[in-house]
Amino acid sequence: MDHFPVFMAVAGRRIVVSGGGEAALAKLRLILKTTAHVTVVAAEAAPEIHRWAAAGRLTLIARAMEPGDAICAVLFYAANEDDVEDARVAALAHRDGARVNIVDNLADSQFITPAIVDRDPVVIAIGTEGAAPVLARRIKRDLEERLPAGLGLLARIGKTFRAAADVLPMGVKRRNFWAAFYDQVGPQAVEAGGEAAVVPALERLLDETLHATEKAGHVDLVGAGPGDPDLLTLKARSALDVADVVIYDRLVSREILELARREAVMIDAGKEGFGTSMAQADIDALIVEHALKGAHVVRLKSGDPTVFGRLDEEIDALEAAGISWRIVPGITAASAAVASIGQSLTQRGRNASVRFMTGHDTKGFADHDWRVLARPGEVAAIYMGKRAARFIQGRLLMHGADPATPVTVIENASRLSQRVLATTLAELEPTLTEAGLTGPALTFLGLAPRDAVAASQTMKIEEFA
Repeated sequence: MDHFPVFMAVAGRRIVVSGGGEAALAKLRLILKTTAHVTVVAAEAAPEIHRWAAAGRLTLIARAMEPGDAICAVLFYAANEDDVEDARVAALAHRDGARVNIVDNLADSQFITPAIVDRDPVVIAIGTEGAAPVLARRIKRDLEERLPAGLGLLARIGKTFRAAADVLPMGVKRRNFWAAFYDQVGPQAVEAGGEAAVVPALERLLDETLHATEKAGHVDLVGAGPGDPDLLTLKARSALDVADVVIYDRLVSREILELARREAVMIDAGKEGFGTSMAQADIDALIVEHALKGAHVVRLKSGDPTVFGRLDEEIDALEAAGISWRIVPGITAASAAVASIGQSLTQRGRNASVRFMTGHDTKGFADHDWRVLARPGEVAAIYMGKRAARFIQGRLLMHGADPATPVTVIENASRLSQRVLATTLAELEPTLTEAGLTGPALTFLGLAPRDAVAASQTMKIEEFA
């Protein structure tokens, strides 16, 4: 992030624009929404600027900019649509102490102006650091369509009511009050009786909230999916929106953690095979502790919580403490990884079953029915198999597996940093060690990427011919 987003206080302060053409007009249409004192310096100004000046909405200085014109200005825009003149006036504004933006010149600007969704006093700023203004406008359009026009009215009335709502204790109870107002009570009051109905509705809601019994804590056991935030389910997203506490695993991606409510307490309960870990009993106790305090807890697990997630132990702890819970499934890594190589987990004529295996368990490398797995046509998705690769390779070869059996390893499945290694059982090690994988990886026994299969079949046809 090269530009830190802030909301600048401009009420009663000067904003100066140099230029009177289309670039200046575009900035002024936005700037005039503020309560700043706006000055335009331009030898030639568009008729619209003259009308704004005549109406008292801005001050027009009808000449080229001179030293001192930007004194006490909090913001200055160089919008002359002429590189030489913009550089000249920017230098003058810098000497006057103003923060300078040169229109369409990101490199020489001290700040940038975002795309804005205006539901005054609710203002949403959308920035792409100058990289994709068209994308910013598209996001703005989407938000404009989704946010009701009456949102600003509710925000203004809510602001006047904040002192009254201070009788509610900080935390869940106060947050639930405001959520109920903006999500349900406020819009319903506006629809039923207009602006006059909003304050009475707020007063009734406050009284109901004050006398409501304390809400018991609850735990959502949520699957975060393989890492791509677009693969997060709607139910998981909703849980993150309302969570008071998020207890997350090491493999949950940063992009998904960013979706949690800003005020939520974020607790890293990372577990790593053969490495430093928080004991499962401590995680169970942590979940119970926060839920007993009345918090809505999200226990966020990579992939699907029912697949190698030690889910039952956490449910047992919650039931022993009398805490309500629900499971929110996620897309498991095997589904995302196999999709990335263009294959399916089962295929008629190849395999009618697939095994989900773990490379290690709480006792070390996990043992399996190697004789069955070594048979031709078997397919297995091996979780947590990086460190166990040599062990798995040895067991399978020892039990008669074909050394040419295809093996595919997918690191960071579904993420931008995804890597695919296509190899064979005989070459699994040292291929895996030499690749230096650092992210979570899933190993498929008996599956090769679709393009590799196609290439192999073509080669066989050519050899036969």
